[in-house]
Amino acid sequence: MSMAKSDYKKITTNSVQEMKRNGEKISMLTAYDYTMAKIVDAAGIDVILVGDSASNVMAGHETTLPITLDQMIYHASSVVRAIDRALVVVDLPFGSYQGNSKEALTSAIRIMKESGGHAVKLEGGTEIVDSIERILKAGIPVMGHLGLTPQSIYKFGTYTVRAKEEAEAEKLLEDAKALEAAGCFALVLEKIPSKLAKKVAESLDIPVIGIGAGQDVDGQVLVLHDMLGMTHEFHPRFLRRYLDLYDQITGAVGNYVADVKNRDFPNDKESY
Repeated sequence: MSMAKSDYKKITTNSVQEMKRNGEKISMLTAYDYTMAKIVDAAGIDVILVGDSASNVMAGHETTLPITLDQMIYHASSVVRAIDRALVVVDLPFGSYQGNSKEALTSAIRIMKESGGHAVKLEGGTEIVDSIERILKAGIPVMGHLGLTPQSIYKFGTYTVRAKEEAEAEKLLEDAKALEAAGCFALVLEKIPSKLAKKVAESLDIPVIGIGAGQDVDGQVLVLHDMLGMTHEFHPRFLRRYLDLYDQITGAVGNYVADVKNRDFPNDKESY
């Protein structure tokens, strides 16, 4: 298999599937606003996830549950206006698809029409296959999400690694195959044992993108604010911080405050 990076002018659902076939890893990050999305897209990211993690990162909620469909559309619209190359996938938020497949389709259509996103992502396995199939029949691409599914955090009661026991691992593999059979173009696996993630990736023809799922999957995703070190309370094993923006930003703001207080800003060159 070729490991060379392909020169895609525009990433599509077909592009990421081709990447898997060619052995090229898929890069994916979250973004929630125009400015950050523009930077991430220019840096060459393949997929931007407008995640319901905006509930935590942008709004300060403890879980992803409070964010609404209208708010997700707002964030997704801001991201879509910024990008030239990346594929934009938008999370369907809690309560917008679990009721029935008709509600799921209505929510997905709103995302696509009002935000301009390219695909939607849903959490869950066989229990949401009807919704996935209905959305796909409307021509809307769907990415699946298994393992730790944050919208179900109150059912799990913890953010610990999922599918460590044999029964849950077998169920996850069955769900993954069901999502592929239903027509999902890709799948996210969150916080599961790396050996299981490898088995899932090898069992599916569609790309498997991991977060806390080891290196033997087809791509990786992180929350942008975490990998840039803008958040500093969150320390999972899978997180690699590529910058420490929390300290850099607080330092810069502190310098600005001091300059204003000391009448060092603005100086003559910065005045009209």
